Amino acid sequence: MDFMVHGFQILWCRLMNKNYAQIERQELCDLFESVGPDQPTLCEGWSSADLAAHLVLRENSLKAIGLVAPGYLAKKLAKATKKLAEKKSFEELVDKVRSGPPFYLKRFDEAMNLFEFFVHHEDVRRGVAGFSPRTDINDLENVLWAKQERFSKLLVRGLKGVDLTISNTVGETIHLGGRGKPVILKGSPGEIALFLFGRRDHSEVELSGDPEAINEMKTGKLGG
Repeated sequence: MDFMVHGFQILWCRLMNKNYAQIERQELCDLFESVGPDQPTLCEGWSSADLAAHLVLRENSLKAIGLVAPGYLAKKLAKATKKLAEKKSFEELVDKVRSGPPFYLKRFDEAMNLFEFFVHHEDVRRGVAGFSPRTDINDLENVLWAKQERFSKLLVRGLKGVDLTISNTVGETIHLGGRGKPVILKGSPGEIALFLFGRRDHSEVELSGDPEAINEMKTGKLGG
């Protein structure tokens, strides 16, 4: 797809409906096309082609139930992802991702996909050495922060012995709670999201508080 068309799609999103999930989707697809199918990502064992296949399955297959069901179904989804990445050309996969979501999911696009596409965009950006955080996404950061509490509470359910507060870079805080010792996770909303989605080693955040709680933040169960 022509570069000018990509730019127009992103500009249209920004000016008309402010659907940042769609903006991240289009920019991720641009990045896919730039790096090709073999780029390493932060999703362990997955190339950019595998990640594109995952996104296609997530929105278009009943196998996507494995995303929320552990064990056998999750293993089936992983196999289906690899199979689709081998069966379809990378260009087909990227075009399918770019055209989404399907019509029956469009009304839920931002609610379902904002964090998904932000995190996976960064999975590709940060999959190789030399990345740097984006500096031109203040509006996106504000939207992420506005939705942070609901998503973050889901992501930290597996932590034990932690009373967690998150703090953005301008000092606003959200107390996520928990029965345990106090700890503060500070960073930009995007970096906090990456940390809580399990990209701990690739996020730029600060942890302060009780040493045991900090250790649990670094090693305990995070993610959806």
